Amino acid sequence: MLVARGLLNRATQALDGPLPQAARIFVVTSKPIRKHWGKALEKGLHGFKSKIRFIEMPDGERAKRLRELELLAEELVEHGADRSSILFALGGGVVGDVGGFLASIFMRGIPVVQVPTTLVAQVDSAIGGKTGVNLTSGKNLLGTFHQPICVLIDPDVLSTLPRREYHSGLFEAMKYGVIRNLQIFETMEQRRDDLVKRHPELLEWLIAECIRVKADVVSSDEREAGERRILNFGHTIGHALEAETGYKKLLHGEAVGWGMIAAARIGEEVGTTDAETAQRIRVLVSAYGPLPGVEVKPKRILKRLMSDKKTVGGVPHFVLATRIGEVQIVNDVPERAMVRAVEELNDLSARQ
Repeated sequence: MLVARGLLNRATQALDGPLPQAARIFVVTSKPIRKHWGKALEKGLHGFKSKIRFIEMPDGERAKRLRELELLAEELVEHGADRSSILFALGGGVVGDVGGFLASIFMRGIPVVQVPTTLVAQVDSAIGGKTGVNLTSGKNLLGTFHQPICVLIDPDVLSTLPRREYHSGLFEAMKYGVIRNLQIFETMEQRRDDLVKRHPELLEWLIAECIRVKADVVSSDEREAGERRILNFGHTIGHALEAETGYKKLLHGEAVGWGMIAAARIGEEVGTTDAETAQRIRVLVSAYGPLPGVEVKPKRILKRLMSDKKTVGGVPHFVLATRIGEVQIVNDVPERAMVRAVEELNDLSARQ
């Protein structure tokens, strides 16, 4: 895992070792990302230029479906990919999830290199080896664990990221402050303006700190049997909101932002989170907003929670803060607490 500005332009040096000279490289990406960064990656992979083929896919959550995976696999076959080929996933979380899933099942598995181009992907989805696609009933319900041979993170690519996409990533970064790293949280409180302006050194620091937290958690629980579940802070209700709004209204990080507010309320309701901690979480999420409005029926969200992949035996698991930098997993949240949390989201949304 490498983090450095300008890394895309020197990809071959960064990957010295993992790439056999005989390998063919297939780059799964989206059209806008290829336009901005395809040539930079191609240039950075000097010595392999004649062996690189780009394969484009649509972007956005609605592209995370099995039918898209099949189309990409057929295109790999058409262009002569085999078990010695290497797949690069150049793009945001959707491209990374789909590309990683494709690499994990194509000819029973080929190597993948993740090259994330959004902040959400750089601090979260490209790290840890999770892949997946969505079903109509929920997010990431089909997927595999397939560790990349390398993750190349170049903060410079964020310069072309639209403001909304960038802020979506900041909400995901905020999660790490709540679950494990007080310094991340306090820095986001104190240096909000610098982060919004994409201060280069500060942004590089933030990305690296988030990765350290995730790598530490994942290394102790690769397949989410225990501690890795703390990475789902804000995601339980966040995923339900994404699914309930048809993956059209909320970016992933925005859904996590609402989900963190909901988790703060649930934590207060069940006595896990004190009022001061809950308020700090709400205030920090709001500071990087506003979030797109939501107007959802609590009962519909509860139904979505029952099909979430983190729900076991019909019992949803929530990650709740005990203080900033520390959380616990709670599986006995009463239904009324969940309902009140969703009602609060509707109220806050209406008052923005």
